[in-house]
Amino acid sequence: MTEPFTKRLAGSGLIASLQPDAWRPGSWILSIDDTPQSHIDLADPTALHFDYIARMGHIIDAAFPAGAAITALHLGAGGLSLPRYVSATRSGSRQQVVEIERDLIDFVREHCPLPRSASIRCRYGDARDVMEALPKGLLGQVDLVVVDVFHGARTPAHVTSVEFYTAVKALLTPTGVVVANVTDGPPMAFARGQLATIRFVFGDAFAIAEQGVVNGKRFGNVVIAAKCDGNVPAWVSTLAGKGPHPTALIAGPEAQAWSASAAIVTDNTATPSPPPARNLFRS
Repeated sequence: MTEPFTKRLAGSGLIASLQPDAWRPGSWILSIDDTPQSHIDLADPTALHFDYIARMGHIIDAAFPAGAAITALHLGAGGLSLPRYVSATRSGSRQQVVEIERDLIDFVREHCPLPRSASIRCRYGDARDVMEALPKGLLGQVDLVVVDVFHGARTPAHVTSVEFYTAVKALLTPTGVVVANVTDGPPMAFARGQLATIRFVFGDAFAIAEQGVVNGKRFGNVVIAAKCDGNVPAWVSTLAGKGPHPTALIAGPEAQAWSASAAIVTDNTATPSPPPARNLFRS
């Protein structure tokens, strides 16, 4: 079996590793600070193996016509799994990735190269700073913004607020979509606050996750999404059936009820996402 590759990231000092997937030849798992971040299937970039990435893929597929090229902004790089997916399923898409750790992208691209045909531009720096400094010509022109920003196992506070999501909304087309990856555990206060915040900015939003995570039984990922026009489209009801299972879909009145007890997050009140238990990802 191929030995893993490791690299200490210059910016954070955290250790990034690429471990071959023993069950899927040609696939790799990217971990940072012992936290799995991405699954990269070089043989088939349309195969999204991590649950939350698969849920994001389902949302993208439902939100835009099949095969149609889109303009996408990815805040947070990881293993570039979702940019690879969009490139493979939507030829001609224009994508930009923002990542604070330049050497993380270099590390991933060295061992898991991007397809030559992919139109993916990488920008380096803090996700919010770079996003807010993008050319003004992009305002109102982006179809998809993916928010998947982590420092180790935690989402930094400054990319969780009303002010942050207001800047995201300004980039989107009137029918554009924001998709955010949130991690939380019992009692799910952080995830509820993020749903409340995104609903406040966009007018409405929905969340989807593994059933046990939503029920507060375990730590995990919650995917939250919204359309720029504030409508929750009819296709949202189809997402629960697409898996991975068991799936919980929180939309409509349930989204309002699930987030009702949470305070809307502002720059003045924002905190990082809670850390998982140190042994969560260790056997």
